This record gives sequence, structure tokens and C-alpha cells, in this order.
Amino acid sequence: MLLVVPTELRDNENRVAATPETVKKFVAKGFAVSVQAGAGERSLIADADYEAAGASVVADVKTLYKQADVVLKVRAPEKEEIKRIPANAVVTALFAPYNNPLLGDYNKHGLTCFALEMIPRISRAQSMDVLSSQANIAGYKSVLMAARHYRRFFPMMMTAAGTVQPARVLVMGAGVAGLQAIATARRLGAQVEATDVRAAAKEQVESLGAKFVMVETEEDAEDAGGYAKEMSEDYKRRQAELIAEHAARADIIITTALIPGRPAPVLIAEDVVKSMRAGSVIVDMAVEMGGNCPLSEIDKTVVKHGVTLVGESNIPSLMAADASQLYARNLYNFIELMSDGEGGLDAALEDEVVSTATLCRGGEFLKPDLLQGVKA
Repeated sequence: MLLVVPTELRDNENRVAATPETVKKFVAKGFAVSVQAGAGERSLIADADYEAAGASVVADVKTLYKQADVVLKVRAPEKEEIKRIPANAVVTALFAPYNNPLLGDYNKHGLTCFALEMIPRISRAQSMDVLSSQANIAGYKSVLMAARHYRRFFPMMMTAAGTVQPARVLVMGAGVAGLQAIATARRLGAQVEATDVRAAAKEQVESLGAKFVMVETEEDAEDAGGYAKEMSEDYKRRQAELIAEHAARADIIITTALIPGRPAPVLIAEDVVKSMRAGSVIVDMAVEMGGNCPLSEIDKTVVKHGVTLVGESNIPSLMAADASQLYARNLYNFIELMSDGEGGLDAALEDEVVSTATLCRGGEFLKPDLLQGVKA
């Protein structure tokens, strides 16, 4: 089978779905691999590196797709790409299945689509967990972005001219991205507080040296997949009061709160922003899903009420070299799960990992609820 790796079309997507490391492994499994010329350039990978690993480099995108059996991508195919992909081909990517209007088009074209963000969070699938690998990078980079815009020191500085107090950082959401943000802010010397709806996050937050703050509740805040779920109106009210109190004292706020299939919850209202001191910074990592702060603007950095709001929608892409390395390994491990060892795939839907990640196959859309959600 021929695996092809095209250049990502989006301007803000610098990652690539395969690296020389994973190409070499695919070739060892019996696959042929073709890479579009320049596909790895924004991830600091030269065409010659792919060729040395056993791939062929193809300049013309139509030629690249013509014989493709499997398409390896970071982002789901755009409308113009769908026409180029052979019917019945396999496509693996981040499909954004809850808000992608092209889901029906993939199915009509006869594609078999694997949405890597839907891989279940079970132990044997940890090596395929693209959400965690990319969120880890985003959490780290979010703090560096905040430091860039913050006009004061992060650590306490004791000088002959006096002592400068450390920055106060509030991290909202203690998942993979939030925990990495906490660790990075602590390494830079900041005082860190963190909040999460899941009481189970307390131990992890405190192990990193941060203070955990949360609303006391008996509500179950975690779904079966380990993600936070939407809470009651009473909880939201009390949460808003708690956040307003701690945000007013924060110099930097990193927000990471997302609920799968729903708009991002509003955590930082405009009144809270107004209460923050001039020069404070908010990095809204949920901006692509509407934002945890209504003042955030997607892919823009703006100043409102004296506070800088950073709304970068694709933070992992800002560290494309490492982000691509991790993503490519996740993707290889997923493909290896289905490999027959002789250059072919055996995508058995009986396997929990495969079935959960499968959007459509053979003209059948296997998760109709997602189609209805997009139409709505």
C-alpha cells in the first residue's frame, strides 16, 4: 500500500503528519511512502531527509494523490483536497468531528476516515493519544507566550534596589495542557494557582507546587472518557464568584477549559477582565471553540481594559518541529495497530481503538450523531 504525506493547506498549520523517523518504520513494515515536496519544511525537515529514510518525494500534488491508498494528515482534508483523494482511500487526521461541516462529503466520496482525536483514553492507546501529546506542547508554549507579553518578572527578584514580587499565575483547567502550564510557570518562578471542576485534579496540581482552588460540590464533574462535563447552573454561579475573586489578584491567566462537542464555557467575564490590573495577560487556549473569555479574538492578540488577550488557535503549530515528531509517532502507532506486517492494513472494527476512531467506512457514516450535530 502507498502512504502519502501532503503539505498542510492551512496557513497557520506548520506541522506535518510523518517524519523521517516514522517513514523509516513504515517502510520496514512493507509500506511505500510518498511525501509532497516541501511538506516538512515548516517543521524543519528537508526533502532529502525523507528520501534518506526511504520515501519518494513528489513535487506535483495531483501525482502524489493519484495512487494513494492511505493519506496521512494533521488537519482534515479541505474541500479541494477531497476531490484529489481516490475513492475508498483511508485518511487519518484530526477531523474536528464536532464542528466539521465536511463530514458528509468525506462519506459521499467513499473515504475511510479515522479521527485521531477520538481514540479512546485507555492504557493500550496511550501511545496514540494525539490530544495529550499536542496539549502538552500547547500548555508549555502558552506560558512562554504570556511571558512575552507580560512586562514584569516571573520570579521573585531580590536586588540592591529592592525586591520584586513574583508573578501570580492562575491556570484554569488541570488537564494535560493545564498541568504543563503549571509546571512551566513554576519553573519560571511564578506563584501558581489552578482550578478544575474535577476534584481528582487536586493531587496532581499540588504535586507541581501550585495551590488548588475549586468549588465544593457533590456533582460528578467527569464523563466516562475522563473529560470535564458541563455542570449545573448553581455550580456555574459559584464557580464564577470563585474565579472572579482569584482572577482579580492574578497577573497572568491561562485558560484551557473545553467540553467535547460543546462551545467552550465562559469563565472570564468582561467584569473580571476589568478587575485585573493593567498589564495583566490572558492566554485563551479555548479560543477556537468560542473562548473561555468572550473578549478573546481568534488568532489575534488584543488589549482590552488594559489586559492583553492572546487568542492563538493553533499553539502546537508554533512549535512545529517537536509537535510533528510527537504527532507522527502517535499516528505511526495507530497505523501499526492495523498493519498486517506486509504493507497492508487490517482495519478490524472489532478493535475498540479502531472502531472508536472510525468516522466513516465504505460509504457508511458510523457516527450519525456527529452529522446531526454539525447540521444543527
